[in-house]
Amino acid sequence: MYSSETTVRVRYAETDQMGYVYYGNYAMYYEVGRVESLRHLGLTYKALEGMGIMMPVLENHSRYKAPARYDELLTVKTTIKELPGVRITFYYEIFNEEKKLVNEGQTQLVFIDMKSNRPCKAPEAMLQVLSPFFR
Repeated sequence: MYSSETTVRVRYAETDQMGYVYYGNYAMYYEVGRVESLRHLGLTYKALEGMGIMMPVLENHSRYKAPARYDELLTVKTTIKELPGVRITFYYEIFNEEKKLVNEGQTQLVFIDMKSNRPCKAPEAMLQVLSPFFR
């Protein structure tokens, strides 16, 4: 299992009239967690696209536990629980500054060969960097 953490500060534009993070913005926080998680492994979306691979989101699930508010520094914990095949699932836990769980969710993405626009297996470069976490 592989996990990483990154932080994101809630901007005013991400809140609703009640001062809470608008529910649709959690998907953006998931993306930040996903991108930074891969970056910690030495992979970037840009590099994957350079290999001819794109990763569109197939599913997005969220569970809201408590409100996050403007200017809070949130910690996004991103976990990969199994080695990817044609699909990869990311799990998220978002904590506020008091370490309280405010949101949890998951996204499932599929690897697409950019030339054929068809699903393909995870790139070897990704499997190489992830494999040590699954022994």
